[in-house]
Amino acid sequence: MVTTDLDYVREHVRQVPDFPKPGILFLDITTAVKDNVAMEKMINFLYEQFKDEKVDYIAGIESRGFIFGAALAYKLGVGFIPIRKPNKLPAKTIKESYSLEYGTDTIEMHEDAVKAGDRVIVIDDLLATGGTAAAACNLVRKAGAEVVSTAFIIELDPLKGREKIEAGGVKVVSMLHYDLD
Repeated sequence: MVTTDLDYVREHVRQVPDFPKPGILFLDITTAVKDNVAMEKMINFLYEQFKDEKVDYIAGIESRGFIFGAALAYKLGVGFIPIRKPNKLPAKTIKESYSLEYGTDTIEMHEDAVKAGDRVIVIDDLLATGGTAAAACNLVRKAGAEVVSTAFIIELDPLKGREKIEAGGVKVVSMLHYDLD
């Protein structure tokens, strides 16, 4: 029997072994977002964390960050900013590159998406090593805005992504924590 909102959402996160490669246990959020009750619990959790915070924008990291970011922005009554992979945004962009286990990747945001004094929450579905989220925070700062917090539905605690983000002076909020044991 599911007893709490956290338990309910956790029950709806599908675990897919050996994806995208052998030895990886993939936590699939799509099974939770298709359940209207789980989706409501996830958005309400995020809303409760930030309802009293002065925020101008939610910046969602492509692609699952768009799902939670847009819903949270709507509920908070603020704007939504997409942070995308290269060459997906139509106007002039700024870029931030970051290291991956094997190579580098880049994300972009419209250069006029935020301005000095704006307060932004950066959101994605899952926090692993923190590379993408830290790059997104750097991108928002590069445009002149302040990153108020990052937010995630799932955090993979052993991968220490929280440490990377907090080392940059940014708060981390996560709904579910996994040890991967």
